[in-house]
Amino acid sequence: MTTNLEQDVLARIADARSAATTLAFSAHDVRCKALRRAAELLEERMDEILAANAEDLKAAEPMLASGELSDSAYQRLKLNRVKVEEMIRGLESVVELADPLARLQIRRQLDEGLVLERRPVPLGVLAVIFESRPDAAVQISSLAIKSGNAALLKGGRESAHSVACLVGLMKQGLKEAGLSENALVILENRASIDILLQQNQSVDLVIPRGSSELVRSIQARTRIPVLGHAEGICHMYLDTKADQAMAVRLVRDAKLQYPAACNAVETVLIHEAIALEMIPKLVGDLTPRGVELRGCEATRVIAPMIQAATEADWDTEYGAPILALKVVKDLDEALAHIRQHGSGHTECIISEDAAVVERFLNEVDAAGVYHNASTRFADGFRYGFGAEVGISTARIHARGPVGLEGLLIYKYVLKGHGHEVAPYCGEGAKPLHADDLPL
Repeated sequence: MTTNLEQDVLARIADARSAATTLAFSAHDVRCKALRRAAELLEERMDEILAANAEDLKAAEPMLASGELSDSAYQRLKLNRVKVEEMIRGLESVVELADPLARLQIRRQLDEGLVLERRPVPLGVLAVIFESRPDAAVQISSLAIKSGNAALLKGGRESAHSVACLVGLMKQGLKEAGLSENALVILENRASIDILLQQNQSVDLVIPRGSSELVRSIQARTRIPVLGHAEGICHMYLDTKADQAMAVRLVRDAKLQYPAACNAVETVLIHEAIALEMIPKLVGDLTPRGVELRGCEATRVIAPMIQAATEADWDTEYGAPILALKVVKDLDEALAHIRQHGSGHTECIISEDAAVVERFLNEVDAAGVYHNASTRFADGFRYGFGAEVGISTARIHARGPVGLEGLLIYKYVLKGHGHEVAPYCGEGAKPLHADDLPL
């Protein structure tokens, strides 16, 4: 016997499925019209958005005081005019992207009059579960609309007012463009998620954005494919031929530009040949800026004033201005450390040695592998995707920042003129060809 809540959730999923079908066949300019109008609404009703966020922040204060909500999560919850303007720019940049459903991937003539095409199509119904960051609702909604997908959205209870306001404006954009508001659905409570996760026939992909506990919990409770990353344990390796001034700047940026982000650096590996010079420079730069440093034994011989690192530090995503330092013998030890402790998110080498750099780029297994650049670049907007629905460290169809392409699959379309298989089989079979045609 189904409960009222189950009936309600199933009805919402069914509505989203129906809306997804319509959205998938809608004209690109109509989808863009919805996004442009949503951007205008965010500008026009910014005070309303900030007022809703203020309610969330006030309600979150007891959770922050009790430790139920971390300081980094509280910081991600905060909105201001600058952040709302960033959302607007993100929407506008998604509008400017080419129609992802219009590009043929393959067009191939197999024989005279027999043509094979591979066409991109939306995944269908996405379920996105995220914590703290209300701006994620706008990013997710914009990419879903642009790619012709419906999205079921569950934000953390700490962001309920902000998410309801922002998604409401996105839904109004859909409505004014003549599209179904049901393409975006908010789910309000955890019990709804328990029901949703059992709907593997109706929901096509689950994308959890949040803590490692959230991601693992979702993965354990569903048979629906899950796209996401459990942790963002990012490393920077300072090679013996690193430009040391550059290294200090990049470590500072990767740690402090936004410490709560999953692409912030958590561990810096330092070649022993430069440790005596490099460690004091890092300590001198970061400590006055409020970074708590934790070091291995070799690091503390050089900088005894910093805290001793434990084994747990190498596997910790701090999400805060805390940084672990470790001296390594050479590139091999750095690679071994990353293999053992990395989360497959983003790894960086700082070096001017081309051979060492190339080996690092080739051998490190991560969604992003960087040379002489801050790990904070691991972001869909910065990659030119307009926005992202999240970061994936999985080995499925999408990896790294997931933009429009990660929300598409494809189908094969074969066009013939009465072609049968029989002539292409058995003795004297007619050969098939694979002549690629212009797309």
